[in-house]
Amino acid sequence: MRGQLPIDDTSPAVGERPPWRDPRLPPAERAAALVPLMTLEEKVAQLVGVWVGADASGGGVAPHQEEMAGVEFAEVIADGLGQLTRPYGTAPVDPVAGARSLAASQAQVVAASRFGIPAQVHEECLTGFAAWRATVYPAPLSWGASFDPELVERVAGHIGRSLRAAGVHQGLAPVLDVTRDYRWGRTEETIGEDPYLVGTVGAAYVRGLEGAGVVATLKHFAGYAASRGGRNHAPVAMGPRELADTVLPPFEMALRLGGARSVMNSYTELDGLPAAADERLLTGLLREEWGFTGTVVSDYFAVRFLERLHQVADGAGDAARLALRAGIDVELPTVDTFGAPLVEAVRAGEVDEALIDRALHRVLVQKAQLGLLDPDWQALTGDPAQLRLDDETGRELALRLAREAVVLLRNTGGVLPLAPGRRVALVGPVADDPLAMLGCYTFPAHVGPHPEHGLGVEVPSLREALAALVPDLAYAPGCDITGDDASGIPAAVAAAAGAEVCVLAVGDRAGLFGRGTSGEGCDAADLALPGVQGELVRAVLATGTPVVLVLLAGRPYALGPGTDAAAAVVCGFFPGQRGGQAVAEVLTGAVEPSGRLPVSVPRHAGGLPATYLSPPLGRRTEVSSVDPTPAYPFGHGLGYTTFDWSGAGGPAEWPVDGEVTVGITVRNTGERAGTEVVQLYLHDPVAQTTRPVVRLVGYARVALEPGRAARVAFTVPADLASFTGLRGRRIVEPGDVELRFGRSSADPAAVVPLRLTGAERETGPGRALLATATVTPIATPEEAAAPEEAAAPAEAATPAEAAAPTEAATPAEAVTPEEAVVPEEAVVPEGAA
Repeated sequence: MRGQLPIDDTSPAVGERPPWRDPRLPPAERAAALVPLMTLEEKVAQLVGVWVGADASGGGVAPHQEEMAGVEFAEVIADGLGQLTRPYGTAPVDPVAGARSLAASQAQVVAASRFGIPAQVHEECLTGFAAWRATVYPAPLSWGASFDPELVERVAGHIGRSLRAAGVHQGLAPVLDVTRDYRWGRTEETIGEDPYLVGTVGAAYVRGLEGAGVVATLKHFAGYAASRGGRNHAPVAMGPRELADTVLPPFEMALRLGGARSVMNSYTELDGLPAAADERLLTGLLREEWGFTGTVVSDYFAVRFLERLHQVADGAGDAARLALRAGIDVELPTVDTFGAPLVEAVRAGEVDEALIDRALHRVLVQKAQLGLLDPDWQALTGDPAQLRLDDETGRELALRLAREAVVLLRNTGGVLPLAPGRRVALVGPVADDPLAMLGCYTFPAHVGPHPEHGLGVEVPSLREALAALVPDLAYAPGCDITGDDASGIPAAVAAAAGAEVCVLAVGDRAGLFGRGTSGEGCDAADLALPGVQGELVRAVLATGTPVVLVLLAGRPYALGPGTDAAAAVVCGFFPGQRGGQAVAEVLTGAVEPSGRLPVSVPRHAGGLPATYLSPPLGRRTEVSSVDPTPAYPFGHGLGYTTFDWSGAGGPAEWPVDGEVTVGITVRNTGERAGTEVVQLYLHDPVAQTTRPVVRLVGYARVALEPGRAARVAFTVPADLASFTGLRGRRIVEPGDVELRFGRSSADPAAVVPLRLTGAERETGPGRALLATATVTPIATPEEAAAPEEAAAPAEAATPAEAAAPTEAATPAEAVTPEEAVVPEEAVVPEGAA
């Protein structure tokens, strides 16, 4: 009988605890004990999810859902259940009521099957817990703009604790796709266009989530962001070197430095092979080479897409076979090909049951790690009555991250910060739109409008936040975000003309599959501002009033000749529910801008794709009439104070199997406190394959009061100079290189020439992935004369600090101005990190 078998004589005696229930045993041993006790139906039941809120009428949140949803809950859980899909993230539900509902569903799952194993629950959490009344944090491009992994880790930790308290075990984040084409609608979900930035910030997010006891899911493995024409799901044309050197490193970093326990496949095909069927990727690389032991979950409907979209499978059972063989363990979001079609294929001899056992063992190991095989598993769920998903701590973290992520791109004539008493007009279609703060994986944008429920959290618009700081603020929207109605532009022009300064806010509205200008399935044909916003910008600039152009968007739009007349330009990438406040505070000077661009801002709307990670011929040349030079390069960002960089130094040689320490002194020469982001780039002038002109290998945020200075040191392993060589292996090649201290990727402040010495070396699977940054305050002459006032010597950084290249490492002993100009090894004690 389905779901019921008599206890045989290999089972433990009645009253004894079977080994798989024993928390004292290792998870792998417990899983191995349970697998052979299960029937085929019970096995496959653990490899599927069920979307309890799925809407089979077609009103759901993913494409093709109407073809694949609509299962009966009682029927699908009869043999057990692997996962519950988004019980909070499908429709507005009060968190307390949602927690109680989830507990009731779990009780049904446990009662329905022979082994009584609860389901693993997953939710989206890219910009916070994607649930109604949960804090909405800035989008991942803002994480990148902060250049602050430590803060991102704190944010993720708070998100993870909220998920765990709500009975959620797995979060579908972070996105580690490296931006390759800004037209792609999901650019807003990426951390940036540089693999080192994506990897360090992404690993920090993973540490926060996993540290809270929630399984982090790395997505989308791999190559998704490089789709042709920036079109969602389009094929990827990419060679193995670009894949190895640009796309894959963030995933390796998040696994090794973050400890992620799950990976999600990409929808895309790479060189004609869909990722969901790519055994070399999901097993050969991920497990055999990198040593990953967690679970691989399918992106929603990706297994069925092997049949219906990619057309590489002959039916549902064949799709399941391809996915299992490749290395996918769990089919999400709901039972489909891994259900009856898979059972039938096994019974027909078309699928080896050993593949199911392999996936099942991984799933059960993870459930054991989460406590879901324990007799007292219910104790892991918090008290529903105490559940609060939008608390003061979360809101403050969201505000701090938004503040650090606002990027000041231009500031001429001292127009910013806005001087008190000046007449200010605020115009533009996103100026009074709370949704302009929210990315596509926030609950309001992702689930869709529910006017009767509202947004669920307070999201002040820029107008609301700026009006609290600027009295008598004039306002006119000018136009909508989309559409061709320009009838409101004259009123906006009049408001601007009557003001001493005009703040012009333009940008995006996030949505899904064409329901927005940014987000999943909302790709752009070019990088011109949507609708008639470009016409609005030109008209307002023509008034002659100094204009502060504010871009609130999910991708960089072209800011070329049409915006050169703007006195100032400020950028925020979907800065979250407190983003309006953060932008207003930067505009008025209440907060010092410290964000840096995680993506370049193009000068022209076409000529794509192009990011800063280009070899020489990918940049401006005399053999092409198209100039891809950006308006603002990766890493660019200004503040309201000034910094002087001096005394760059380091040794002359760098062993190919060692590390090198280089340093530079940064001094705040302005009248305001501020934060400089010191960036370190590698330039390899001659290599056996073409290389990017520069690429990021380290960075540090340096906060300084006026007149104060610090020595910033980077210890860089030679492995960070490695690349995929002629034979397809990652190597460190001897020869001349440069480490460039940069204010951005295009603005080197100092260059340290070095020679990599020794024989060519393969790095191997355990290669070093991080440079370590140390920020050492420099004593003033008065402080230097008073030894008792000097800072205490630093202790060596913890592994977590070493994994976050920020000011997290405590300062070494104070140094004099004279010491500050000698090579760095004289400043940073050996072993300090």
